[in-house]
Amino acid sequence: MLFLAILPFFSVAQTQMTREEYIEKYKAIAIAHMEYYGIPASITMAQGILESANGNSQLSRTSNNHFGIKYKKDWTGEKVYHDDDAKGECFRKYPTVEASYLDHAEFLDKSPRYDSLFVYSSSDYRSWARGLKAAGYATAPDYAERLIRIIEENKLYLLDRTGGEKLYSDATQPTPAVETVLPTPGKSDGIDPNAYRVTINAHRGYNVYRTNNVCYVLAKEGDKYEHIASLFLVSANSLRRYNDVPHGSQLEKGQMVFIERKRKAWEGNVMLHTVRHGESLHDIAQAYGIRLRSLARLNRLRHDAKIADGQTIKVR
Repeated sequence: MLFLAILPFFSVAQTQMTREEYIEKYKAIAIAHMEYYGIPASITMAQGILESANGNSQLSRTSNNHFGIKYKKDWTGEKVYHDDDAKGECFRKYPTVEASYLDHAEFLDKSPRYDSLFVYSSSDYRSWARGLKAAGYATAPDYAERLIRIIEENKLYLLDRTGGEKLYSDATQPTPAVETVLPTPGKSDGIDPNAYRVTINAHRGYNVYRTNNVCYVLAKEGDKYEHIASLFLVSANSLRRYNDVPHGSQLEKGQMVFIERKRKAWEGNVMLHTVRHGESLHDIAQAYGIRLRSLARLNRLRHDAKIADGQTIKVR
């Protein structure tokens, strides 16, 4: 009798879905809804992960509700009671998980309170996350930050790009052991920024690109930091800080200008960079979208250190 009583517990424990399994199972739905509704696939996945605990929460298991959408008078489907912010709150119940995903997309698309979100690009997951919190989707004060953390830790932003499902699969599949060996020092290892230069948007006459998941533009003839800063609604001082340059620095045509803060480390596969002729530590930091001080600290160098041709620099 005791064995029969505890058997269901072990059965449930053994069927807990991992985050990776959850993403793999539902990412195609999220991408399809992005293409139809304009909602970033990364946002849909992050909300599903957070609200349903990777499909393992009681609400998601008993009612297929993966987005925590509550019952309202205009809902014609079934309902279920569940303890949330208050005891015994009423939530929508769905016949399938797919129905929950569809209702989530239509809920955002048809609710006037979320209209402001659709001015953002489907690749701008940060603005969507903050907009959802501002519109009152959830009461948690750090709701936006939690969504962004899930997206970035799991590389869900790749789903927002053209061919996102393949990009995500390529980036998250296990790396064969033969490829985990570090590059041999002295070998010309490094990235070509042009290989990563994919236009994600256009704004006020500038193509906006992304490398290392950080957005940047290319300076035009006669450009100034002040001009670019005014177009992207940041201060010129902030723009110089993003690009690790001192006050009074001038721009040259074709120079990369990051319009948001760079990352502390490179997220790509390359681990070492071999210094090319004339390259500075700043040049490498810009090419990889890494903060100059972070790159210098990683290599135990001063940020203004002189580096030599052929020297090996760690980027992650």
